[in-house]
Amino acid sequence: MSSISIIGTGNMARTIGARAITGGNTVEVMGRDQPKATDLARDLGGGTTTGEWGTAPAGDIVIVALLYDGVVPTIAQYGDALAGKVIVDISNPFNSTFDGLAHREETSIAQEVAKAVPAGASVVKAFNTVFRHVLEKGRPDVFLAGDDAQAKASVGAFIESLGMRPLDVGGLRMAHWLEGAGVVTVGLANHGVGNLDFALGITELPV
Repeated sequence: MSSISIIGTGNMARTIGARAITGGNTVEVMGRDQPKATDLARDLGGGTTTGEWGTAPAGDIVIVALLYDGVVPTIAQYGDALAGKVIVDISNPFNSTFDGLAHREETSIAQEVAKAVPAGASVVKAFNTVFRHVLEKGRPDVFLAGDDAQAKASVGAFIESLGMRPLDVGGLRMAHWLEGAGVVTVGLANHGVGNLDFALGITELPV
């Protein structure tokens, strides 16, 4: 099982933390609001601990569960405290109308994170194509992208511990297209599917 630190105390932090505990992983919660982080750790149970914001996370895998515009500044604030860690960006940089990306270049939040991390840290994009309540109640496919094969293998093993299937889409530059897939899920929710009770996945033909 994996040692996980979650930066953030919102709904995705709660959902991933709860599934991580159920999957037998160790979990640490870190939040700017220390009492809120303490409350979340207590609610998650299972030996969940709290860490001090900005200090070295206890987990080998650090899941950044923040709104997209707070991700890179937070990584920069943590600085060398993230050395040697696998950092997982789960954010979706939607524009104000939720039909495009907030950044205009062919980049991604994960790629911008990779520019800010200290030496020895690796960045993986994952979880951004799954709505929170599907992550909470279902067993969706989870797409991931990254340049470090070992880091992706570690995140893949963590995803499997949640009862889900990790699917590698390639290098970190593919995070841009995963963020685009996040936009597609919102379009499907508003139009073709008409609800949030689904996740993108892969159907394989029988051999």
